[in-house]
Amino acid sequence: MKKIGLCLFTAILILIADSMRMNSSIPEALIKSRQIILVTTSGWNAVAGEMRRYERDAVEQPWRSVGEKIPVVVGRNGMAWGKGLHGDAIGDGPVKKEGDGRSPAGIFSLSSAFGYAPRRQAGELKLPYLQATATLECVDDPRSAHYNKVIDRADVKKTGWKSSERMRRDDDQYRWGVVVDHNAKGEPGCGSCIFLHIWKAPGKGTAGCTAMEAGKMEDVLRWLDATKQPVLVQLPQAKFERLRKAWRLPS
Repeated sequence: MKKIGLCLFTAILILIADSMRMNSSIPEALIKSRQIILVTTSGWNAVAGEMRRYERDAVEQPWRSVGEKIPVVVGRNGMAWGKGLHGDAIGDGPVKKEGDGRSPAGIFSLSSAFGYAPRRQAGELKLPYLQATATLECVDDPRSAHYNKVIDRADVKKTGWKSSERMRRDDDQYRWGVVVDHNAKGEPGCGSCIFLHIWKAPGKGTAGCTAMEAGKMEDVLRWLDATKQPVLVQLPQAKFERLRKAWRLPS
């Protein structure tokens, strides 16, 4: 009986160790999140892709699908490994750089929303919201201390940046959007100003964002809930299949 008990105890210890090893391979953001936006494309250089949404009521519960698949476009040159919650580039594939026309691949938190409407007119939102006024800009100059930050020019005494993106555009592409926390530390030249936003046209790639039809963008924005720690997981399909089990992603 003692020998059987010892064997059972040893087996339990092995199971616990295996479980810990499996959990250690899952980025912490995925363990804590209760909302996932999953974007996949057919390959690193593909522009067209699809978006799927998942949520769960508690972190120990399985993911359930939300809504239908949404057609999207990514960067005009496809995807490249970005700087996010997944750590470094995982295996093969290009690495994102400023101006490369690629959307970041990996795992990224979704921290805030923006749009043209004043907050009181934006309706029910569960993310922090910023109105895109005429003086609101996202700095994409790698030499600037404000690199990869959304800043109101009117609030800065000395701007100094040589390049930036106007958040209040002359078209509707930023009428609704969500900030993707790529390169959150603002490492120079690693890519900046990445958003989910409205596309220019079906099949038309972006400068590095992920874009979709206007109505779908608004649906996604109103679904996202900061209390559920939402994340964007964005990968070419082959890389998604390779990481799905290790990261315990929904299929």
